[in-house]
Amino acid sequence: MHRKKPGIDRVFHALGDPSRRAIIEKLSEGPISVSRLAEPLNITLAAVVQHLQVLEESGLVQTEKTGRVRTCRIEPAGLSVAAEWIGDRRSTWERRLDRLGDLLAEPGEN
Repeated sequence: MHRKKPGIDRVFHALGDPSRRAIIEKLSEGPISVSRLAEPLNITLAAVVQHLQVLEESGLVQTEKTGRVRTCRIEPAGLSVAAEWIGDRRSTWERRLDRLGDLLAEPGEN
């Protein structure tokens, strides 16, 4: 059995919300201020800040304040945690399906 990676639960929790996924999508275009990030989301600035806090705690997003402007950027390492976990599961199932295919291909005993 694979050991769970630290933070994987937080990453999937963060990605489980559609607003947070929309934030990640927007940040994949490049760094952006919190106020500009909130504009197309149709939610309050306070809600965006709460979502960003969850994303930051999960390691998916990094924010930086310069003067009065808080800029957000995606943190690739956070996404790598999820990608690695998914890749491990995929590898396991591919091996199992390959073995099943081999078993089904063996000539049967009559």
